Amino acid sequence: MSDSTRVLGAPVVRREGRDKVTGTARYAAEHTSADCLYGWIVPATVPTGRVTAIRTADALAVPGVHTVLTHDNAPRLKEPDDPILAVLQDDRVPHRGWPVALVLAESLEAARAGASAVHAEYTTTGHDVVLTGDHPGLYIPEEANGGHPGLRERGDAMRAFEAAPVRIDATYTLHGLHNHPMEPHASTARWSDGHLTVHDSSQGSTAVRNSLATALGLDRNRITVVSEHVGGGFGSKGTPRPQSVLAAMAARHTGRPVQLALPRRYMAAIVGHRAPTLQRVRLGADRDGVLSSVSHEIVTQTSRIKEFVEQAAVPARVMYASPHSRTEHRVAALDVPSPSWMRAPGEASGMYALESAMDELACALGIDPVELRLRNEPQAEPDSGRPFSSRNLAACLTQGAARFGWNDRDPRPAAREEGPWLLGTGVASATYPVLVSRSAASAQAAPDGSYRVRVNTTDIGTGARTVLAQIAASVLGTDPENVQVDVGSSDLPTASVAGGSSGTASWGSAVHKAATALVRRLAEHTGPLPPDGLTVTADTGDETAQESPYARHAFGAHFAEVAVDSLTGEVRVRRLLGMYAAGRILNSRTARSQFIGGMVMGLGMALTEGSTMDPAFGDFTESDLASYHVPSCADVPDIQAHWIDEDDPHLNPMGSKGIGEIGIVGTAAALGNAVRHATGARLRTLPLTPDKLLPYLP
Repeated sequence: MSDSTRVLGAPVVRREGRDKVTGTARYAAEHTSADCLYGWIVPATVPTGRVTAIRTADALAVPGVHTVLTHDNAPRLKEPDDPILAVLQDDRVPHRGWPVALVLAESLEAARAGASAVHAEYTTTGHDVVLTGDHPGLYIPEEANGGHPGLRERGDAMRAFEAAPVRIDATYTLHGLHNHPMEPHASTARWSDGHLTVHDSSQGSTAVRNSLATALGLDRNRITVVSEHVGGGFGSKGTPRPQSVLAAMAARHTGRPVQLALPRRYMAAIVGHRAPTLQRVRLGADRDGVLSSVSHEIVTQTSRIKEFVEQAAVPARVMYASPHSRTEHRVAALDVPSPSWMRAPGEASGMYALESAMDELACALGIDPVELRLRNEPQAEPDSGRPFSSRNLAACLTQGAARFGWNDRDPRPAAREEGPWLLGTGVASATYPVLVSRSAASAQAAPDGSYRVRVNTTDIGTGARTVLAQIAASVLGTDPENVQVDVGSSDLPTASVAGGSSGTASWGSAVHKAATALVRRLAEHTGPLPPDGLTVTADTGDETAQESPYARHAFGAHFAEVAVDSLTGEVRVRRLLGMYAAGRILNSRTARSQFIGGMVMGLGMALTEGSTMDPAFGDFTESDLASYHVPSCADVPDIQAHWIDEDDPHLNPMGSKGIGEIGIVGTAAALGNAVRHATGARLRTLPLTPDKLLPYLP
């Protein structure tokens, strides 16, 4: 038996790793059978309007094509719980790329050929797809994503800003961003004796089951959704997507299993995106850098299908002490695909603007950017007044600076050169809320001395199976290898979605509770265990229903060094270092991987990733990985993630905070600040591509 006190935090190797690298792990599009039909979507080719006719004869004449579903013959749905799932139900075209037909064939090649032979005719109306800061349709929503109020005010931010001796007033622009997980969205559906089984690439199979039950008008116990292995999601698989509904409809209509995997170029229109934002930040401070006024105003877009508002002003309600504050979201409904979650929604966008403005304030004052942040540390959460359960941002900044060698930097811009390269360093803070949702889990003790944990988590590549085994083992006093973990099926005890950096806290709390109850049950039991062992089930409904009296957040500091080619404008990242305060780290190996993955994604946000809307055609021009440039590990030769040992007793039984998203939050701002230090040019629109930098270089 292991020392259970050392189980949590140990760098245990991910237990599904070998299955993935050897190809034995099966994903949603790999659960096929000999009688499976393959689907291919026909997307709308107009920005908005109505379908007046769909001619399918040529498609049906393609060898191997079985059926073409349109709004005329597709099975009728009940009203879905998400409007984006109401596909093939009427003739409307809310945006370009909306599915108007589904071709089903004996092979993927035949389905694709059949889809190209479908002829759709439309009537079109004028479309509006361009977000502007003065759009006439802008309004303040009651709530932004996550239930945050659209507008919050403390004091009189504008009057305090006008009275401040030092002021920053800057606008920062982010284009749309796309999640682009390695595994595209896919579903394989089959019906058997009235029971629907769907293998779906999803961040939460319970949520997919519930949505399918609503849309199809079925009892939930007649549907099983399996998401055993998922090749990434980054938020785009956090809610059910149309391919799962289409596959289920098609399988019901044809009586055969149906597989539908989205081509990557269709994903931009179907599976969500990070909405573009125009962000105006106004900071007022005294000459010592102490803030008196913080104003963060967001302009963003949603679709006409449903409202989704990126909560980018929310981080400014958390970060810095100021007696006066105004944080506002304004949104316009456009003829665009529905935005959705993308890694660290709100924080990633908002902290880029806020931390860039803080750097501008530091430059204006001649104060070190680390020192400026330390001078504005709040004693309690500024927006709510609640005490922080823990807030170790200051430690992240000071310890990160020491590790990075920050204090040796020359603060003068454009002062370091290596041949044609201009060198610079930058820093930014990061925050992400501690979220937790109700979950259930069961724990079983077998007669042979082994244990089994069952919980419907989805492991999206984070190592959830491994960490949950460690949590259970720490309670049961055994080795993690002695704990089997079953995940990824809606038939298991219900668990929350893998999103919002809440998974481990939510599922782990349920596993911890179930394992603790099992220990008590075993202590009370006499004699040998029955052949089926002993099993207990626990639910965290009571715990999650209680509102914490504390403001609970993870914090971090990002440091970056860049080299800018003065001849070409190319930006090369030489070093990235992240320092985090994220509660108790439960697995040092998987945690480091999560932090680094987020930082690489933040690098893409800063330097390579951006998607623009074509105003004439009404679609995103960067629709594949040839035009939407995702960074690789080779784009940053030296990347480090460190953390402090944070003891926070106000979180959960493990003392953990989420780590999946905070890595991206401050990275883009740190890189942008480093580019400014290297060149002396302050650019406020991401990504920082060579064409934008060249006009400012000597």
